[in-house]
Amino acid sequence: MSFSHFSNKIVWITGASAGIGEAIAHAFAKEGAQLVLSARSTDKLNEVAEKCRQLGAPKTWVIPMDLAQPASVEQAIISYDFSVGKSLDILVNNGGVSQRSLVDETDMSVYRQLMEINYFGTVALTKGMLPYLKNNTAGSIITISSVAGKLGTPLRSGYAACKHALHGFFDSLRAEIYKNNIQVLLVCPGYIRTNVSVNALNAKGATTGEMDKNQAEGMPPEKLAQKIINAVKGNKQEIYVGGKEIIGIYLKRFFPKLLNKIVRKQINQTV
Repeated sequence: MSFSHFSNKIVWITGASAGIGEAIAHAFAKEGAQLVLSARSTDKLNEVAEKCRQLGAPKTWVIPMDLAQPASVEQAIISYDFSVGKSLDILVNNGGVSQRSLVDETDMSVYRQLMEINYFGTVALTKGMLPYLKNNTAGSIITISSVAGKLGTPLRSGYAACKHALHGFFDSLRAEIYKNNIQVLLVCPGYIRTNVSVNALNAKGATTGEMDKNQAEGMPPEKLAQKIINAVKGNKQEIYVGGKEIIGIYLKRFFPKLLNKIVRKQINQTV
């Protein structure tokens, strides 16, 4: 076990109670990082924190936070200042929610909820923690986007819009804070074996409760987490991780008409 690169670095991870966030927490724990874990469920966070200590994290903090509530994000930043301090090495923006619904059936309230959680909550936390990151001579902001951040597919219009927005924001931020030696890494996963589809919002804002076949057969989150660790070490700016679905990103860039034809066919398979 190596403790060279992230030893005692302070890493704040949102959406850390399960799935990709939990896997990222485990990966950083094995690297000897100190962890700040956030999500809505304190009980689940405490379980993850205990596992991280067993894996090698010298210290963990649990800060509950609901990205859908601006006041909760603000309170989390205050709690961080009070319990952890005025310095942060790595911020991992992982918290979020997906969607499975057609545009003409989706309530506007669902689009607003998706943007509040996936975009505004993430932006608010990032802005609030920039002074803490700047207190170090180097730092990293890791934002978990999606293949949907590079292209749109049926039933995910709001989700794709949120992820596209994150790319615009963090690409701009990267240029602004380059002089502060802060790395900005955008991670675009494809199908990862988590409950993201089970927890996705339907047209009325309720969770679907259904596992997508592609999600169930996706990459283990632990493998994605290790690729993220490697990308931070390699000072990468953007990575694509997954199976054959990653090809869609390159089709969008070089053969957009072909991609559009493929995407149109999906509507018959998913509706």
